[in-house]
Amino acid sequence: MSFCGIAEVVINQKVGPEHYLMRILAPELTRLAKPGQFVHVRCSSVLDPLLRRPISLHGIDYERGTVSLLYQVVGRGTQLLSEMKPGAEIDIMGPLGKGFSIPDRANRVLVIGGGIGVAPLFPLVQALKRYKIKQTVLLGARSADFVVGADQLASLEVRVEVSTDDGSLGYKGFVTDLAEKHVKLNKPDYFFACGPNPMLKQLLKITRKFGLAGQVSLEERMGCGVGACLACVCKIKVASGRCSVAGVNEGAPIDFEYKKVCTDGPVFAASEVILDD
Repeated sequence: MSFCGIAEVVINQKVGPEHYLMRILAPELTRLAKPGQFVHVRCSSVLDPLLRRPISLHGIDYERGTVSLLYQVVGRGTQLLSEMKPGAEIDIMGPLGKGFSIPDRANRVLVIGGGIGVAPLFPLVQALKRYKIKQTVLLGARSADFVVGADQLASLEVRVEVSTDDGSLGYKGFVTDLAEKHVKLNKPDYFFACGPNPMLKQLLKITRKFGLAGQVSLEERMGCGVGACLACVCKIKVASGRCSVAGVNEGAPIDFEYKKVCTDGPVFAASEVILDD
């Protein structure tokens, strides 16, 4: 059961050209939170904008009863969030969705984040560290200015490598190129990833080629966040069956079904995800 109510903004500070870090005091929510889950946030006290915004849990402090949200200003809703001051009240639902799970036999893993996809990875890295699992974190961004969270992750004493499209920091190229080098040379036995669909699509090609299992957190626009509106469905592989929808290729063979990113995900097994062009 998730929390739905008013929480207090503890901090809300700019950490990049378009990025903000907000910490919220919400003990009831924090007590239930797991790495990979998200919250649904109302951006203002009025009905404009109407819809809440889904934001990944970037930090979970069980002792202090706080959660941290790393978000990027991309529209009016997140712009309003960025203007909230410490002490402000915020309407929040969560934790929502299915988070990451730690496989029993993982010993050496890759953790890959593209752009704002780094947001849900920090609690995961902390969990992997508690399990004493060796990990390498790969972060991708368009330029050095847009790399967020690298120092914070490095403070956990895990290996962090950065790639930028323009070569202004770390490896010059896409984070998927960097991931392929690690898969070939270091032979990890599992991976976790979050980022935009084009990045994940290329990453799935690489990991499937090498038979590497993993989990991916999908980024999708959401309406309700609780599985009612069907705005965030994605294709998931299933054993071959037959279409049962009358008048829509009824009886035709199918090998996928639609699942809701908000409730069935956002984290899915990499082997079952279908990302169309």
